[in-house]
Amino acid sequence: MLHETAFSNLPLGAIKPAGWLKDQLEIQANGLTGHLEEQWKDVGADNGWLGGQGESWERGPYYVDGLLPLAYLLEDESLIAKSNRWVEWSLASQQENGMFGPARITSVNQDIDKEQDWWHYMIMLKVMMQHEEATGDERIIPFLTKFFTYVHSVIKEQPLRGWAQTRGAEILLCIVWLYKRTSLSFLLELADIVAGQTTDWSDIFHDFPFWRKVEEWDWTTHVVNVAMGIKTPGVLFELNGNVKERESVLRGIDSLMNYHGQAHGMFSGDEWLSGTHPSQGVELCAVVEYMFSMEQLTRIFGDGRFGDILEKVAFNALPAAISPDWTSHQYDQQVNQMVCNVAPRPWSNGPDANLFGLEPNFGCCTANMHQGWPKLTSHLWMKDREEGLAAVSYAPCTVRTTVGQGGAAVVEVSGEYPFKDRVQIKLSLERSESFPLSLRIPAWCDHPVITLNGHKLEFQVTSGYARLVQNWQSGDRLDIHLPMEVRTSSRSMYAASIERGPLVYVLPVKENWQMIQQRDMFHDWEIYPASPWKYGLIADTSFEVLEQDMARQPFLASESPIRVKAQGQLIRDWKMEGNNAGTPPLHPNTDGQPITELELVPYGSARLRIGEFPLIGKRKK
Repeated sequence: MLHETAFSNLPLGAIKPAGWLKDQLEIQANGLTGHLEEQWKDVGADNGWLGGQGESWERGPYYVDGLLPLAYLLEDESLIAKSNRWVEWSLASQQENGMFGPARITSVNQDIDKEQDWWHYMIMLKVMMQHEEATGDERIIPFLTKFFTYVHSVIKEQPLRGWAQTRGAEILLCIVWLYKRTSLSFLLELADIVAGQTTDWSDIFHDFPFWRKVEEWDWTTHVVNVAMGIKTPGVLFELNGNVKERESVLRGIDSLMNYHGQAHGMFSGDEWLSGTHPSQGVELCAVVEYMFSMEQLTRIFGDGRFGDILEKVAFNALPAAISPDWTSHQYDQQVNQMVCNVAPRPWSNGPDANLFGLEPNFGCCTANMHQGWPKLTSHLWMKDREEGLAAVSYAPCTVRTTVGQGGAAVVEVSGEYPFKDRVQIKLSLERSESFPLSLRIPAWCDHPVITLNGHKLEFQVTSGYARLVQNWQSGDRLDIHLPMEVRTSSRSMYAASIERGPLVYVLPVKENWQMIQQRDMFHDWEIYPASPWKYGLIADTSFEVLEQDMARQPFLASESPIRVKAQGQLIRDWKMEGNNAGTPPLHPNTDGQPITELELVPYGSARLRIGEFPLIGKRKK
């Protein structure tokens, strides 16, 4: 039997985006996600997952894993039709023995069908799960049952290996999902076999061995594998109920941030774990996969810490690596990113890895980036064990579900969070219902205030949530105030990063975009600095918060709805190293430089930026 999780996911489509979040999904649909198959042959009509002779490994499944939820969240019929082509071909491809997919598995640079590789099927299984939730398609459960019957019959002779071995949690998620719908006992036996063949991430994260920048290939230090692997102990907890699995996750996160942490909430990895230097990169694939892992860990453990991490990564690292119009992206981003150009860097990746383009360095991120915003949207709220609701994040949305004894409920979340600190929640109920409402209180918020219909509520915070239980009435209105204080965090070499709520604030460097390859729609760009970047932060600076009206694209420096003013100075001896901003000086030389007012913007709004500032003067204690 499965171990009960703290929360459960709502089906795809139960949560619809609103406000600025809906704008993000629409911008995404008008850009790379909505038009990629028209412009990029790797997911075009000749893709093997559409019956063609082209790439037939991970890129098609990656793409539709983000395209399909985007289509249903926006109720966009043209995008739904595009995603359905992939689903229908996969359903039609199933053989008598249960296997499905392209007959010949070929990636962009190698033929890999000499031995059974389970990895790319795992992605398409996630597509099928989402499709069933969004549509109720009655073919999916039999399809998956037949496939897993086949897997069960061969998995011992054809075990997980390579990518599949390190990413075994992805197929375990689908096995568990199917078991909850069918109660077929062989699925739990299969889950145990797969778990035994999967990399022992619980051991790795419990006693983390990778304390320094990694400079040689290993499956367990590859940044995307790590971002996926962090949820593995949680997935195993659902199977075995071992409380040590949760400890492994928490110890692993602490270690990753201690040894490889970056100001935007991610750990570094310009292919492999790369240390704490703010000019090391982090791969966009790792960003979206770490978000998905945090969504699953929230579901399993119900701990608000995972929501804190999810928001920080989603609201900073995700938008920063994608152009504001969603027509180009980076493979690797940097916290201190003062130039994006073709140049050698002390990374494992090629010289074009921080370009903004169609497929800089390698096309995995071109295919995989699309899941970020849609899956965040579909995990903003969850159900608890008592048919109550839990708010994972307060991005604007509308939730339609049932609560309590089964009455229909609509929850409308409005406000401009995370840019502003006030959230409004309105309940529309079929009838009055008694059920728990768990509201996440972020760890950065010291003095939260919750009012119900104008009356202040008393509450306690447990595991990051304020749990409110009462008889709710249709029309009830909750107002949540999460005061956001500007804070500095000390980083390596006493550099400082600046945060307010879940947003990191950076000095935007004026951007000079220069096209280096023109295509029909998605071009490649270098970006050069057109303003000084060598600023440090005055240690005893005060901060002033400036607010303005919300723009359609808030992740654009010139349109940012929130800014922070601080004081700084230009630094004479901050050097470039390896075509990057060098190590922030420990004792910066500012002789003769005037104190200057710096206007900072959210990290995700600036494609050139300084996010870790050398500290000038005595550090605050």
